[in-house]
Amino acid sequence: MSAVLIIGASSAIGQALAMHYLQQGLPVIWLSRHSPELRNPQLLVIQAPDLAQTADWTLHQGFFSALISTLQQYQVGLVFNCIGWLHQQTEPKLSPEKSLSQSSALLLRKTLQLNLEVPVMYLQGLWPYLTKTSAIRYLQLSAKVGSISDNQLGGWYSYRSAKAALNQWIKTASIELKRSNKTAAVVTLHPGTTDSALSAPFQRNLPEGQLQTPARTAQNLAQVAQQLQAEHSGLLLNWDGKVLSF
Repeated sequence: MSAVLIIGASSAIGQALAMHYLQQGLPVIWLSRHSPELRNPQLLVIQAPDLAQTADWTLHQGFFSALISTLQQYQVGLVFNCIGWLHQQTEPKLSPEKSLSQSSALLLRKTLQLNLEVPVMYLQGLWPYLTKTSAIRYLQLSAKVGSISDNQLGGWYSYRSAKAALNQWIKTASIELKRSNKTAAVVTLHPGTTDSALSAPFQRNLPEGQLQTPARTAQNLAQVAQQLQAEHSGLLLNWDGKVLSF
């Protein structure tokens, strides 16, 4: 396998993925607004712009052009986008809605911005690379709660809606990508419940064995990536590789 790009590498899962592939001896491109503590000669660190601070996507064309040049140089064949957001513990505190009465414009806008808009900006920015790179694999972390048909519990209105929209976006992009690159695969991927700052407030009462360490999650996702084929493009996949319903 060639080099690996990890977008949102400073997240718990992103860091674990970086460590996993570095341990495999592969070059890893760490893309994040935050620098890593680890040091490795196979690790290339790129400072990411704060895409959430602008509504004008064209302002970042220079960044994406430079990033694509780096991907070409390192012959990147695998991309993980780990960007996602669920709650905010600082003021104003924001958390997934338990009922419709808890919905707010602030929560909805931030949830959509960080779970849909920013990932879509990366997908669009890297599109010229995805359309021209043979056997490229692009795995966008999503969530099973974005499955409309699987929704039996309710709640979490904003987060569910953002992930459902993200799943649809990747599905639609996979159809367009196939027209120019039949060897490519872009998928959304549910990583499972991982012990991280994102899931910390919601770990109580989890069934035994459901909570995974970041390292274990990284191993699972790497296995899915290894088995990913072009015919899987557009699917929503579970951490164990099983297909989830939309």
